[in-house]
Formats: sequence, C-alpha cells, structure tokens
Amino acid sequence: QVQLVESGGGLVQAGGSLRLSCAASGSILNINAMGWYRQAPGKQRELVARITTGRSINYADSVKGRFTISRDNAKNAVYLQMNSLKPGDTAVYYCNADGVLTLLSVRTADYWGQGTQVTVSS
Repeated sequence: QVQLVESGGGLVQAGGSLRLSCAASGSILNINAMGWYRQAPGKQRELVARITTGRSINYADSVKGRFTISRDNAKNAVYLQMNSLKPGDTAVYYCNADGVLTLLSVRTADYWGQGTQVTVSS
C-alpha cells in the first residue's frame, strides 16, 4: 500500500557531494517522521538522520556538520544533502518512514525503501 522510492545515489570522490531523495506513495494521511539509514557490508544498519513532522532533527555524530536532512510534508518526501563525503560514508542508504497513517490504517506502521547505493572513492 505504501512504497518508498529512493534516488540520487552514485559514485563520487572524497570531498564531493550527493543529494538523496525519497518519496512515499500511497493513500497516506500522515507520516510522523522520515529518515535515512545506511548499511555497509558486514555492518549493522545505522541511523544517519531523521526528521519529524515538527522538524525535530537527529543526526548521527559521524555526519553532523556534513549532512543536512530536509522534508516536504506536502509531498511526503525527504531529502539528504551530503557534503564533504568520505570513503566511510560508502553504504546502501535506505529511506524510512515511521508512524505512517494511511486511508485504511487502524494503527500506524513503518516502511522502508529498497535502498540506493552511495560509493565514495579515495
């Protein structure tokens, strides 16, 4: 019923920038928060950044000052501007939406995108 689609990943050199986009589709009435997570091979999925409807933002310490998350509530979209990229940022980045209320919902639920690859070379 709800689908999240990420875009904007790619290959960049260290110090470069990328902008990730994610849009949620479906009969969505409300999303409490949207965020970005990433997972590198052999590592657990970790929070990168998260933003609520009220624009409360949480960043991972490793990306503070380099990444900026933003959200367009009307479009059910979230963006991640990534600057000063490092090889350690290489991972599959996943879009997340939590507290999602749809037209048929009796309770909220969480959804994940399929991921977009970000590769940062030296």
